[in-house]
Amino acid sequence: MRIGSLFFTTLREDPADAEMPSHRLLLRAGYIRPLGAGIYSLLPLGMRVNMHVTQVIREEMNAIGAQEMLMPVVHPADLWRETGRYDQIGPEMGRFQDRGGRDMVLAMTHEEVVTDLLRKLISSWRQLPQQMYHFQTKWRDEPRSRGGLIRVREFTMKDAYSADRDEAGLDHSYKLYYHAYTRIFARLGLKTIAVASDVGMMGGSQAHEFMAFSEYGEDTLVICDTCNTASNRQVARVRRATPASEAPLPLEEVKTPDAPTIEALAKQLDVGAERTAKAVFFADRDARLIVAIVRGDDDVEETKLTNAIGARDLRPAREEEIRAVGMVPGYASPIGAKGALVVVDELVAASANLVAGANKEGYHVKNVNIPRDFTPDHIVDLASAKAGDACLGCGGAVRLEKGIEVGNIFKLGTRYSAALGAEYADDAGVSHPIVMGSYGIGVGRAAACIAEAYHDEKGLAWPAAVAPFDAQVALLGANKDARVEEAAVALERAASAAGLELLVDDRTESPGVKFADAELLGAPWTITISPRSLDAGGAELTRRADGERSVVPLADVLERITAAKRAERERVEADLVSSGFPATYQGGQAAG
Repeated sequence: MRIGSLFFTTLREDPADAEMPSHRLLLRAGYIRPLGAGIYSLLPLGMRVNMHVTQVIREEMNAIGAQEMLMPVVHPADLWRETGRYDQIGPEMGRFQDRGGRDMVLAMTHEEVVTDLLRKLISSWRQLPQQMYHFQTKWRDEPRSRGGLIRVREFTMKDAYSADRDEAGLDHSYKLYYHAYTRIFARLGLKTIAVASDVGMMGGSQAHEFMAFSEYGEDTLVICDTCNTASNRQVARVRRATPASEAPLPLEEVKTPDAPTIEALAKQLDVGAERTAKAVFFADRDARLIVAIVRGDDDVEETKLTNAIGARDLRPAREEEIRAVGMVPGYASPIGAKGALVVVDELVAASANLVAGANKEGYHVKNVNIPRDFTPDHIVDLASAKAGDACLGCGGAVRLEKGIEVGNIFKLGTRYSAALGAEYADDAGVSHPIVMGSYGIGVGRAAACIAEAYHDEKGLAWPAAVAPFDAQVALLGANKDARVEEAAVALERAASAAGLELLVDDRTESPGVKFADAELLGAPWTITISPRSLDAGGAELTRRADGERSVVPLADVLERITAAKRAERERVEADLVSSGFPATYQGGQAAG
């Protein structure tokens, strides 16, 4: 392709609202353009990366015997009502009515649709197991889109589904996808870690997220290097020291002016934050007030709270909602209050003689004990894990890392098949619900994460597996020396025959502009053809990753690029083998 006919334009200045490198560079290099908040067009360069990411995913899905299909993006709401999710999911779901007045849904995911197909197509145990997948548009009306393609409202997802006869079959399918995902992200050039995670709106018994490490990640990962385990902090449990036993002391109200924070309170009373009880207030979709109590040195992990009480759409409570149940913001506790759901962290319940709010401006109460002084509705693990906490499994110190979720896998079990009546008859004619799994990868987010991992101050630096073009060709002096254009045409023909894709910069721009754009766009190689390079015996070949340059005979340029591309793929495969994830597929099923 000639760059003069490419549908794109570059930006010389960083967009003001682009806070992440991938967002900034994909906009500047002409890969994407915004249409609205969290809604982007993929320009041809972006579409090429998207297609290459898709192809890697497709190859690995096919390798485990999954069959590609396509399910609709518009669903009848009644299908979602059958599983209960129509009412469980909040405003992030796109709802509308068709011209006949029927309630419809824009796809957030496709568990309902694939289960409907299973109940219509599967009747016998002989038809199981099944693996199927598709690439389809999803709509999730995120309250705060960010990071360009990292968190958007409309996006393309590869979602796959497994259907098995029993839990043992699901275990095998789950391992297949875990294996395939490890290979996918390695081939895409992403360093990822699989972490135990919350099942969320999907439901089921187990889930893992594949996280790409990034300082810009919204998720916090809790990692134990001693026993090589990892969890999303949303669900991470750690080993916490049991508080020393103390005899309960009488309640004592103390004056604490200007102490609405734990820090100020601990300083005034000269106690450690761990000797205080911190109240954090939320309200759900039904305006139910929830007060979560953790020790002052801890933070409330909202996902744990949500799961403990089955809440929907938690939000911070407003001051008037807190006061309506008899609590005073900044000096609040459940003592004497009525009408709130009280959820207490396990460590608070096990601690004696804590300092808590007196529900009176400028006052706290010392020596608060549970259940003597108030009765919680729930006592659960509610606190966020912290760096240095002890691993629940081995006791080693955990560390925290930031990450971006690029894929997830779920053991759905019979969550959807039981609700929708997707059953099969065993060899004795007895009916059983189909046991299911769900497996997703956001294609655009994966591309953005690759851009996060492969860039420098000059621009993008795509790995060969996903680059929009194998090389960018800079033509210099073509208007003065006919040999330059002749060499370019010959190179384009040879590249087409060799299965390589070139972007030829045939513009009349200065060499500096052409080289700057080549570095910004990020093809793995730049081939410079000029009268001087031809006089020196060929073309100048520059590797984008490290800037290494050499003059190579024109006849050898493409072979050099092909060999490098092959070597990169071989290195990835060798790394996978050494990590225990070889391509051990036999007849569409993973061996072992």
